[in-house]
Amino acid sequence: MTIQASAIQAFIFDLDGVITDTAKYHYEAWKQLADELGLPFDHAFNEQLKGIDRMASLEKILSQMEDGGRSISIQQKEHWAAHKNSVYQQLIEAVDESEILPGIEALFHELKEAQLRIGLASASRNAKTLLKQLKVEAYFDCIVDPASIANGKPAPDIFLAAARGLGVHPSSCIGVEDAEAGIQAIKGAGMYAVGVGDASILSEADMVVPDTSKLTLTSIKAHWSQVGEVKK
Repeated sequence: MTIQASAIQAFIFDLDGVITDTAKYHYEAWKQLADELGLPFDHAFNEQLKGIDRMASLEKILSQMEDGGRSISIQQKEHWAAHKNSVYQQLIEAVDESEILPGIEALFHELKEAQLRIGLASASRNAKTLLKQLKVEAYFDCIVDPASIANGKPAPDIFLAAARGLGVHPSSCIGVEDAEAGIQAIKGAGMYAVGVGDASILSEADMVVPDTSKLTLTSIKAHWSQVGEVKK
């Protein structure tokens, strides 16, 4: 499928690690829960939770139990997940616009000036709260509610829902992610994938930048034109 730069109609962003970095708060909240459950949890293990939703993250932590967590009821799991989220919400109360990652607000300005639509495809159920605290909510034309999505990342559902909400075809969308599961979701949706971070981890992305300061509309459009074809 040949794609020209002029066909770009929308950008769809992940939140954590792309617009702001709340990884430290997620880590602290999960660490507290794991300690209460007597389960090991460190920064290396936390990397496995990148890009996936709350219940999937909890399942990974509980998989360290002798029976892999199979004896735990869904009600108990929901209680623990809610407890983790409560701790996380307390921790992020102090987040403000100073925690927007470098270059992101400038990119939002560029996109609006180019009359491109902007969507959010985050697994975080606290996304709207964070966008308000960061004072960037007004830039978004569509914020997908992850509770309405049947399958979390790496399934493409949330990116497809964002494209529908924006009223654009997936092939005209640029997805921006920092997690391997997120890149897989973007590619599964038939979108052009821009990764932020380690190129060896985000190898399925069409374009990778080391950090958000390198994200510009000009560079992305230039790369889109050079590649000329979306990898399926």
